[in-house]
Parts: sequence; C-alpha cells; structure tokens
Amino acid sequence: MVRTLCPVCGQPLTMEKPAWHCDAGHSFDVARQGYVNLLTVDRKHSKQPGDSTAQVEARRAFLSAGYYAPMAAQLAEIVAGERPRTILDAGCGEGYYLTELGKALPETERWGIDISREAVRRAAGRDKQAHWLTATAAHLPFADGSFDCVLSLFALTAAEEFHRVLRPGGLFLQVVAGPDHLRGLRNIIYDTVAEREKERSRPLPGFVLERSETVEFSFTLTENSRVLELLAMTPHFMRISKAGADRARAAEGLTDTFQAVCNHYRAI
Repeated sequence: MVRTLCPVCGQPLTMEKPAWHCDAGHSFDVARQGYVNLLTVDRKHSKQPGDSTAQVEARRAFLSAGYYAPMAAQLAEIVAGERPRTILDAGCGEGYYLTELGKALPETERWGIDISREAVRRAAGRDKQAHWLTATAAHLPFADGSFDCVLSLFALTAAEEFHRVLRPGGLFLQVVAGPDHLRGLRNIIYDTVAEREKERSRPLPGFVLERSETVEFSFTLTENSRVLELLAMTPHFMRISKAGADRARAAEGLTDTFQAVCNHYRAI
C-alpha cells in the first residue's frame, strides 16, 4: 500500500472516511466521488488551476470515443512488461489512460494526481478502483520509494520528485508530442506552422535513458464538434488567434496524425 503524506507537515496520512488526517491534526475531506484534495492554497497559482470544466469535458468526450486507443494499448504493453505493484500517473487529467491501464493490470495499485480539481472529480467518477488526488507533481504527497512506475503523459516532468517517489530501478515513462503530432489541426488554426527543432528527450538527474520509441497512427474526425474537442484538449486552445479559432469552428472534419515519443527512464 502506498503511503500518502500530509501536504502541510509531511507526516503520514491515515486514509479513512470521511477524512484523511495526520497526527498533527491536519484533515482532508474525502469527496463524494471518492477523491481527496491535497492541493494546498500556497501551491495554487490561480483560483482554479489546471484545465477548466469545458476543457475537461472535451477531453473526456474525445478520449472516450476511442481516437487515442492505440496509445492506450501501447502504454499498457509497456507498463505490463514491468509487472508493477504500484503506478502513479502524474498529470492524469480525467483519468482515461490510468483507467485503461487498470483493465490490463487489475491487481496493480494505481494512483492518479492532477492540479485540476474538475479533472480529478471526473476521474474518480469513472474508475472507483484507482486512487485519485488533486495535487501537484512538483510536491508529490507520497513517501520515498512508493512506486514501481511513474507516468507523465503530455504533462509536467518533475524529475527530482519522480525520482524520490520511485523505488530504485523503477521506470519513469515520459510521453511527449512528436514533431508531426496534430499537424493537420495546426495547419487549420495557424497561418503558418513553425518548424522548430525541439529536444524530445534530455538527461535527467537520477535517471538513465534506456530507450525512446515513437507511437504514431492516423485518425479521422467527421464532425466539427470532434475537431473542437480535440482543440480544447491541447495547449493550442489558449494560444490561437480569433481567426484561428474561427477556422476551427468552420472545419467540417479532419484527418490527422497522432505522434508521440515515449522515453523510458530508469531510476538509478
């Protein structure tokens, strides 16, 4: 069983309903959906950090439709090879990938954290077998060496914290966008698509990079609503101009490419 720590004082938390608590008297309510909010006010950068309700709903609808199922299948294959007892998805969003992992690894203890309370609320609603927390990857509320595997899918890489909560020899699987990821969408929303060289993997303290592999597949959206859902779940949603947003709203459909680089880092 993973040991959780109080985000205020760092003491172990006793995980009971209706509230988790530490010996110092700090208490955190278990929400009706089953998740616990361990994101303290001093670690918030805004009143409601992370994805908004609209973004979370868009991501849930899009991923639930199965467009990214090949990525989930590849993830399950990679992680199953580790035979992990414990997994952390750091930046779990609304829980799609960790829930899919549960189907392949039903005996594995699964934990998901995200700074978006709205995302975690929906994750807890869709999968009652996993543990869901509102928390930040920069200050993980777990004891040292708690996990056999840490995942970061299109999310923050907090290398020092990930290394701390991984057991020696544990796997950190980092998934980042490849250079051709969603090029079709980018061609719609931007006047010109910048061709920038971007480092897809880099040395991380405490880890050795064992290998990198690319996951790539195409998908087709036949409705504008799906195009808008896809846009809302990407960082482009907050960056594009009004003209780019108008072009997205006018798009009747889209055939595009999913491309991600999976970096396998081993804790040393």
